[in-house]
Amino acid sequence: MSNYSQITSTANLILKKYDLCDQCLGRLFSKQLRLSSNKLLGKKLHKNSTFQSKCYVCKNLFCNLDHFLKLMLDSSSNYTFKTYGIGIMIKPSIVDRDDFLRSQYQLKGIDSVKSDITKELIKLFTKKTHKIMDPFDPEITFTVNLKDESCQLRSKSITIFGRYVKSKRGYSQKQKSCDNCSGKGCRICDFHGISEFESIEGIISKLIFKKFGGTTAKFTWIGGEDKSSLVLGNGRPFFVKIKNPSKRKCKLSDEDFNSVSLFNLKLVHESPKKSLTFHSKIKIKISTKLQINSKNLKKLKDLTTYPITVYEKSGKRYEKKISDLTYKKNSSNVFTVIISAEGGFPIKRFVIGDDVLPNISSVLDTTCMVQEFDFLDIIVK
Repeated sequence: MSNYSQITSTANLILKKYDLCDQCLGRLFSKQLRLSSNKLLGKKLHKNSTFQSKCYVCKNLFCNLDHFLKLMLDSSSNYTFKTYGIGIMIKPSIVDRDDFLRSQYQLKGIDSVKSDITKELIKLFTKKTHKIMDPFDPEITFTVNLKDESCQLRSKSITIFGRYVKSKRGYSQKQKSCDNCSGKGCRICDFHGISEFESIEGIISKLIFKKFGGTTAKFTWIGGEDKSSLVLGNGRPFFVKIKNPSKRKCKLSDEDFNSVSLFNLKLVHESPKKSLTFHSKIKIKISTKLQINSKNLKKLKDLTTYPITVYEKSGKRYEKKISDLTYKKNSSNVFTVIISAEGGFPIKRFVIGDDVLPNISSVLDTTCMVQEFDFLDIIVK
């Protein structure tokens, strides 16, 4: 008996007991015959019988895939993408019936009903949209729930690099989280995690959400500053990861927002996994408890000759280096220092002497306080 005759015989035995749709019947034997279309094979095997009621295995899901295709098309209508992935959820009873049938007739090495539904949806969606299925790194991913007839879409995050200059005091670097969701994203904050946009983070987020859509934005800052500090020179670098963007490519140009300027904006592969090495040139205006003289200020030059040791309350310690230092006396109790220091340098603690050795207060032998400090430049190594 030929292979096809054996298959026909087995198919007839199955059909005497179970009503199967063309797709499910053909799937049971298509790999043995090396055929690509389960449906056409199913029709051929049905030649002596007619499929009339509900399929024993899939309960006619294959007859209703256009409904789920429409869910996919509707959910992705506002997204721009080239590649996609898909996962489906079906009732466990469908899987159980499929397993039972394959076991009963000792049918091995064939696709499961779940795999076959997934393949058919891929064919339909690709044909309709001309998008490319990518199982490894898709730009968007569908989760089609055939149990409750829903479709969820998740868009792969994108990352943007840029720099900002702050030429006016009063802007915080970070934005306060939404009071309702503590930054997780909710309906009240439009799923952004922040409800106001008056900080540096808020200004950048607002621009990015406008251009790319998306829900939350996660920032990686290259250093930080006070609300009262200026950021000048080439600006402070930053990375921002946008979750669930609806657009993946958009023209990025320099932007100005009321004394906050953004430039060098560009899409990058990802945020750095390790902290970047950078140096900051910082101008610090300092007031003293006791009057100082210019001769005493010369001692500050010694701070460039050895590392500055920072002690944390956790017991950890680390060292930072000052590569250059200049000073200028403004009055009997005020002077200005310009330092070039390694990134993450604790400016205020260095001035007042809060678990930082040596420090400016100890060198000058008087209590010193920071009036203000500005970043003249940030250089990434």
